[in-house]
Amino acid sequence: MARVNGAPPGSRYADQRRYAVATSLADLHGPVRGTVTLDRSLDWSGDGAYDLDDPGDLQVMYQTVLNQAASADDLARWLDGEVLRRIWASLWLPARLRALWQARFPELPASPQALAG
Repeated sequence: MARVNGAPPGSRYADQRRYAVATSLADLHGPVRGTVTLDRSLDWSGDGAYDLDDPGDLQVMYQTVLNQAASADDLARWLDGEVLRRIWASLWLPARLRALWQARFPELPASPQALAG
C-alpha cells in the first residue's frame, strides 16, 4: 500500500521538521537584559527562566526559541536581531535550521564548528 501525504520512505524527521524563520532581523526586538520566562509552548522543561545577562543562559534561550518557535511572532517576541548576529556562530542548532536562517540572512556568520545534523 502506497503512503499518501506521508513522508517519503527513508526520510528523517530532521529533514521534514518545519522551522519558523524571521522575515527580517530588524523585526526581532525581544528582551536583551534581565530574566525572562519563556512560554510553555517553547520551553516545557518546567523551568523556562533564563538570565539574559548570563552568556550561557542567553545561548540556551536562543537555541530553545529557534528550535521551538512556531511563528515569526514567537521569534520577534523573544529574540533580538543584534544579539542573534553576535551569538549566531556559537549556537548549537540542527544543520537544516541553521541552513534555512543563513539562506535568508547571509550576514549571519558561518559556524566555526560542525554542528548537529
